[in-house]
Amino acid sequence: MQNLPTPERFPVPTEVPDRLPYHIKKWQKGYESLPQELDYWIDDIEGEIPAELEGTLFRNGPGLLDVNGQRIHHPFDGDGMIARIAFSEGRAHFRNRYVRTQGYVEEQQVGKILYRGVFGTQKPGGWLANAFDVKLKNIANTNVIYWGGKLLALWEAAEPHRLDPNTLETLGKEYLDGVLQNGDAFAAHPRIDPRCDRFGGAPCLVNFAIKPGLSSTIIIYELDLAGKVVQRNSHSVPGFAFIHDFAITPNYCIFFQNPVSFNPVPFLLGFRGAGECVKFQPQQLTRIVVIPRNPQPGEKMQIFETQSGFVFHHANAFEQGDEICIDSICYESFPEVEPESDYREVDFQALSPGKMWRFQLDLKNKTVRRRLLESRCCEFPFVHPEQVGRPYQYLYLGAAHAAQGNAPLQAILKIDLKTDRRQLWSAAPEGYVSEPIFVPRPGGTCEHEGWVLTLVYDSAHHRSDVVILDAAHVDRGPVARLHLKHHIPYGLHGNFTSHCFAPSN
Repeated sequence: MQNLPTPERFPVPTEVPDRLPYHIKKWQKGYESLPQELDYWIDDIEGEIPAELEGTLFRNGPGLLDVNGQRIHHPFDGDGMIARIAFSEGRAHFRNRYVRTQGYVEEQQVGKILYRGVFGTQKPGGWLANAFDVKLKNIANTNVIYWGGKLLALWEAAEPHRLDPNTLETLGKEYLDGVLQNGDAFAAHPRIDPRCDRFGGAPCLVNFAIKPGLSSTIIIYELDLAGKVVQRNSHSVPGFAFIHDFAITPNYCIFFQNPVSFNPVPFLLGFRGAGECVKFQPQQLTRIVVIPRNPQPGEKMQIFETQSGFVFHHANAFEQGDEICIDSICYESFPEVEPESDYREVDFQALSPGKMWRFQLDLKNKTVRRRLLESRCCEFPFVHPEQVGRPYQYLYLGAAHAAQGNAPLQAILKIDLKTDRRQLWSAAPEGYVSEPIFVPRPGGTCEHEGWVLTLVYDSAHHRSDVVILDAAHVDRGPVARLHLKHHIPYGLHGNFTSHCFAPSN
């Protein structure tokens, strides 16, 4: 994933090596911290916000890339910052706030790093200061979703944090009415089934957790519209499971068990972060785990095997007769994090790009076929929310500007899977895009009737823009470009809700 990569203003190192290409230097500037917490109506707008666009876009991602000038080792270790853009009557309001996790509060109070990070951030003092300290900071930095009247900041290794959607104040950890216990994981990639037959056709939220070990346990949760857990199932799979995302259909949950190994010794001895101890195993096959959501008598979990590769994100899955199709971003190998590396100095050309593949599972014959859907470097796939788990036509992705090679994400790509036609809008050479989020037009009847929202880092002005694209005509460029007064560090995931949390005028 290329763009994963308190009011005090802390000094942040911003110099970059002269040997790097100019466009990479511009990309790097988006990795500066944003310590300020802001609250304002956006008044610098090119174009016009669609009057029918009503609701709130919530985004999450690492907002602090340092603690009082002490750099973290990888953006994935950065404290979670929620950005909220609320749309109302042709206007937009911005607010951001850090999730007040226990670790964030403690480190801000003393002004130094107190916790080790999963992806290599260490406490000062070398390996002796870090040895046998396995306590990790819940950074709440990966996703944010409004469901059941609750706004939840998610990080897949621990329980969610609940926030006030109006003020973004942190209300505390959320245990889902006691279903979760202290420290229980609740993944950062929930899927919303738009029409769940078991709940009378109402939407439900499906999520999972992983308990790793020599064999791994996958726990699947289903929540109704009120946010109540109505189903919880556990399944054991052989081997270590490093799983970030999953896909659903009306009848199945699908997980890709990437071919990696985990050696905890360097982590326990204080030399490496836990994420740095994950190693890709190219000689092994990728396992695809298919778990029935509502198993019938005699129906069991199935495991398929396919060519080795690594998957962070899935676009969608759907059933076709006795087949399940899963569309996923697949890499040739896992981009490992090295202890002495600098995430700002990525040699993109030395890494293989993520590409979109379709995996077709034959449930009767236990076979897997796969074919390439998109060879352009791409990530962060998104589909119409009503098509989740169903056959669909249109797919939206963050993509590289050039058709070949690996590079930062600078474009939004729309693929028509029925006609194989493509539309591309590029923010190059100065702009770098985030995850595209599709928002349906109220009352719309066509699958691509709506808007695509994305945050774009404008390196020329060191600020971020909220870009609104007509989803039917992505290649025509923004219908509106909302210039923020500052930049937002490269984020991860977010969601849109039709509830508007703009302050009253």
